[in-house]
Amino acid sequence: MKINLKNGFTLVEMAIVLAIMALILGTGLTLLSVQQDQQRASDSAAKLDETINALIGFAIANGRLPCPASSTSNGQESFCTGNLAAVCGAATLTVQAHGRCTNPYNGFLPAVTLGLSQTDAQGYAVDAWGMSQNRIRYAVYEGRITGGTANYSTFTASGEMAIATMTNISAASPLLSACANATGITATTCGTATTLSSNAVALIYSLGKNAPTGGTSVNEAANLNDDPVFVSHALATVDETGGYFDDQVTWISPYILFNRMVQAGKLP
Repeated sequence: MKINLKNGFTLVEMAIVLAIMALILGTGLTLLSVQQDQQRASDSAAKLDETINALIGFAIANGRLPCPASSTSNGQESFCTGNLAAVCGAATLTVQAHGRCTNPYNGFLPAVTLGLSQTDAQGYAVDAWGMSQNRIRYAVYEGRITGGTANYSTFTASGEMAIATMTNISAASPLLSACANATGITATTCGTATTLSSNAVALIYSLGKNAPTGGTSVNEAANLNDDPVFVSHALATVDETGGYFDDQVTWISPYILFNRMVQAGKLP
C-alpha cells in the first residue's frame, strides 16, 4: 500500500495563518496603546492634584498665588515689567509688587518658582506624555477685587487677599470660568453653556496626547485662546459634538484657598 504524506503548509494556509497573527497582533497593540493612554491620563491627573497642593502651599508661604511662567521665563513666574501703564494696564508701580502677570490666561505652570522637581530641560513641568508641547498650563485671575488696592491684582500681589477681604472675594464673579463645552461661551463667561465654576481663582490643565497638534476641537481651542473662560469636558477619544477632547482641567475655588490659608493663620 502506498501512503502519500503531506509535509508543511500550502501557500493559502500560510497566508491564512499570517493574516490571523496580524489581526491578533494588531488588536493586542491597540489594546496596549489604549491602556498606555489611560495610564498617562491617570498619571497626569495625579500630577495636576500635586500642582494644586504646591500652588496653595506657595500662597500660604507668600500671601499670594504665583504668576504663570511665560514661554521664555524657563519655569519662573513672569511679572509684567516696563511701562506698566501702557503694557500692564496699571499705573507706574514697583515691579512685582502689583502682581501683574505677562501671561495670566495663557501661561505655564511656574515649576521652578514652586520648587517642583519633575521638569523638562527648560524648567517647565510636563504632563505624563512628556513632550515639550505637553507643558502643564496655568491661569490665574489677575484682576482687582472690590476693597483691594487700586491697580494691584488681588490674588498675585502679596497680602492683597487679606486687604480685599474674604467677603468681597466670595461675592466676586466672574473670575475664571470653567464651562462644560464651548458652545455659547463668551470671552468673559460661559454664556449659554453649562457653568461648572465662575469663581475659580486659578486653573491648571494638561493638553493631553494630542498636544503636539495643538488640539483639534472647538472645546480644546477654548483653552488656548488667552481669555479667562475655559472648557472642562469628559475625555472624548472619538469625534463627537464639539470634537475630540483630551484636555484635563482642574481649578482652585476661593473657598478651598481660604480654608487652607485660614488654617495656616494667613487669613483673615
